[in-house]
Amino acid sequence: MSEVYVNGCFAGVHDKPKELVKSLIDKRRKSQLPDTLNVAYHEDKDEVQINLDSGRVRRPLVVIEDGKPLLTDEMAEKLKSDEMSWDNVLKKNIVEYLDAEEEENAYVAVSREEVTSEHTHMELDPSLILGVAASILVFPEKNRGDRLNYGSRMAVQSIGIPLQNFLLRDDTTYNVLVYPQVPIVKTDSMDAVGLESHPSGHNLVIAVSTFYGYNVEDALILNKASLERGLGRSIAYRSFVSEFRRYWGGQEDVLCIPEPSVKGYRSEEDYNMLDEDGVIEVEANVEDHGVLVGKISPLRFLGVSKEIKLGLQNFRDNSLTVSSGNAGIIEKIILTSDAEGNKITSVVVRDTKVPEVGDKMATRHGQKGVVGLVVPEEDMPFTADGIVPDLIVNPHAMPSRMTVGQLLEIVAGKVGALAAKRVNGSVFKGDEEKIRTALKYFGFRDDGKETLYNGITGEKMQVQILTGITYYYRLYHLVSKKIHARSKGPVALMTKQPTEGRSKEGGLRLGEMEKDCFIAHGAPITLKERFGSDKVSIPVCKDCGVIAIEDHIKNKTYCPLCKNESIVNVEMAYAFKLMLDELRSLLIYPKIIPEKS
Repeated sequence: MSEVYVNGCFAGVHDKPKELVKSLIDKRRKSQLPDTLNVAYHEDKDEVQINLDSGRVRRPLVVIEDGKPLLTDEMAEKLKSDEMSWDNVLKKNIVEYLDAEEEENAYVAVSREEVTSEHTHMELDPSLILGVAASILVFPEKNRGDRLNYGSRMAVQSIGIPLQNFLLRDDTTYNVLVYPQVPIVKTDSMDAVGLESHPSGHNLVIAVSTFYGYNVEDALILNKASLERGLGRSIAYRSFVSEFRRYWGGQEDVLCIPEPSVKGYRSEEDYNMLDEDGVIEVEANVEDHGVLVGKISPLRFLGVSKEIKLGLQNFRDNSLTVSSGNAGIIEKIILTSDAEGNKITSVVVRDTKVPEVGDKMATRHGQKGVVGLVVPEEDMPFTADGIVPDLIVNPHAMPSRMTVGQLLEIVAGKVGALAAKRVNGSVFKGDEEKIRTALKYFGFRDDGKETLYNGITGEKMQVQILTGITYYYRLYHLVSKKIHARSKGPVALMTKQPTEGRSKEGGLRLGEMEKDCFIAHGAPITLKERFGSDKVSIPVCKDCGVIAIEDHIKNKTYCPLCKNESIVNVEMAYAFKLMLDELRSLLIYPKIIPEKS
């Protein structure tokens, strides 16, 4: 007997599960059951799952009966020309929606040519086997599967114009491409997804060549003149929010320029940019840690009456400042309040980001790389027609990744630019022969290769170089947001070791493997200072080995156990001293035995 579940709840048992499933599907197709019902039989668990609940992802598939799809070519044409509505197709049960569970029991044909008597369903269009992100990749059937995964992920990370009302918003972080372009080589799903009105990349003239070793390991060579013309230029928006709260006792945070008597007062220069209300001006240029909004907060909750009686200026500086690495120009200031009536200020800072060495760029074929060198236009290679590439990509990136789709896009982009037409690169629809024939028609070699001249020496290159147009994304992994170094800086209160992370100006961790590198390079002496970030000298009792007490009032150091003053200072890591304290808190007696001098 097979168990039957409805929306995950046990409903009963049935001795013929496959017949039950078939019967339910037949009744659904005859509209005797709701069309939102999906049913599946799991043979391995011997259970029937019937689902009617909300939140399931369902997709349309054409029903096949007796080896023939119910949706004919004539019907498909009528749907395209709006002679037939989608509702009609659903009502006649020509197309039905399956969820992930029922699809496990279905045998789906990708195209009409594949259909056999064993198939139960057929795709409306072969491109629907791909998800939303993968469907915007061009010539995906020419690439390896893992590259499509990379391409899909990087399409999501690209800088573009996600929303056209970004000037009205104050999102925490936001990146906008200044001169976005729609791709020359496009796919059918781009219109449906909305990428035609929200583009996120550039059509770049590229050359597949090495360049004096500067584009080794997937690095990219960029043309400096292209950057000056706006290639990859983006604006980063960052908003900083401060809330002015009310406290018990009638005290509250105050929006103003702090007085010098306030605790934590910075300096007069720090508050120079603020107007008389204590808010920075729009279009002002603000540096790292610059004050955006002047704010003072009560230090102790004494109450207004006591404060007046005692005559205390009982406030500390709590101004809103720009975090490290987010300097820029003030875009706008929003003054508002929350549901409780607390005042809120939001300051949006913008900064123009021009691609630089270390910034990440990628194609729709999963070919990602960082900028390795920015080269003046006069030093870049050029064609006989005087075309200078915007970007040079290393040919070694292609064979091992097997991204034939990118090679085809280079050629297709070239054809599109020469013909002033956009080329369709949708899955299973790209026609390589047609593209190559068109390129030959325009007077080029059909493989897209051309003779290039070395911009530095002026010599003709001995080999033909593949040049054409590829759509490149600029990804939001900007080197200016990741670069980090420090010599001195803040330490954590508890462990006395450097703080962690770039945002806290933290130290760069030197672990076991880095230590091995120092030793292998013959520089072990550097480890002496590297591992001494929390070095401390602790007084220890010579007799009983516990950490001694330093009494600063009486100006003496003594042992808490034997009360004698035979104390010696021992150098150790503060983290070790912390461990000793924690052991003592567990009633374990750690004894330090100093060497006899």
